[in-house]
Amino acid sequence: MLSTQDWEWLTAGSEYRAAEVILQLLNEGKSMEASVGLYALIESMGKSKRLALRSQLTRLMTHVIKWKCQPERRGSSWSTTIRSSRQEIEDIQEEVPSLNRDFIESIWEKCFKRAVKDAEDEMGKDCDLTSLYWDEIFEEEYSLRK
Repeated sequence: MLSTQDWEWLTAGSEYRAAEVILQLLNEGKSMEASVGLYALIESMGKSKRLALRSQLTRLMTHVIKWKCQPERRGSSWSTTIRSSRQEIEDIQEEVPSLNRDFIESIWEKCFKRAVKDAEDEMGKDCDLTSLYWDEIFEEEYSLRK
């Protein structure tokens, strides 16, 4: 019988392998143990999606900050990164609907602080922005084409 800690270790190492073990347990008629593994697998998959969303939101914010703070350095790669990050966030939300606007707002400030530090490091200068708004991140157009 696998412990909760064993399941956490297994799912962290390979979600695919954990699914194989769950299938094996089901085939052996060990539904209670398989159920514990399934819950651990679901939790692990949700965790990885939450981390991915945080990473993409920070990346998106970093590039919006650079766009606003260094207009003379704007380039197509920045607008492409902004568009790509937005799409990645949408894709994650399609897979995990609970990672909605409420979730994003709950991590907003932490991601913003990280993004400011990342942007300052990349720009080699301090950033005067104290906040970003939803529409600046998800709705405003960032393009070199007019």
